[in-house]
Amino acid sequence: MTALVIAAAGVHPLATTNAVLNAVATVLLIAGWSFIKRGKVRAHRAAMMSAFAVSTVFLACYLTYHALVGHVPFRGEGGVRTVYFAILISHIFLAVAVPVLAIAMFVLAWKGRWNAHRRLGRVALPIWLYVSVTGVVIYLMLYHFFPGPAHASTLKHIRLTWFAGSGAAKVSSPGEDTPKAPRAFADPLRLPALAYAVNATHELDAL
Repeated sequence: MTALVIAAAGVHPLATTNAVLNAVATVLLIAGWSFIKRGKVRAHRAAMMSAFAVSTVFLACYLTYHALVGHVPFRGEGGVRTVYFAILISHIFLAVAVPVLAIAMFVLAWKGRWNAHRRLGRVALPIWLYVSVTGVVIYLMLYHFFPGPAHASTLKHIRLTWFAGSGAAKVSSPGEDTPKAPRAFADPLRLPALAYAVNATHELDAL
């Protein structure tokens, strides 16, 4: 039996998903810009359409997250608080413009108005990139660099215990011993399972 202890921050998975989507959009936007600079039109089109799709998924996840969680206050103090809100406010205002600019870019490309497409792209790309990058920055500042009590207090030490021949996994509360492999699952033909012992403030149901 082997045990591994790791730390998992209590950040809602949708918040992390939003940050990952912003990071992916950033990579796609840079790739799209690089492709068109080298004259690779098809690759540029694919990258930019993918970036738009990722940003659309982000918007759906963002709205869902805030409908479920609501407002999460920033806990930083002093000058960093000013920096955070400067980034946040500019991010929000520019994010409103991104869908409009992106759709306008697609329409111009579809109509073959390449000169207008390029001119608008010089404005749209930096704004879109700024919104994507600052989305990741805001996530890091809010949930990791300056986490609130609701997040800091949910830091969990998770013990992952491997039970050879076990077919069940259990989550235990603080103070409980690491769960033993049930006799009912001692059949060696069964695949081994991973049992999770979570030192949290409440007991979860068996996985």
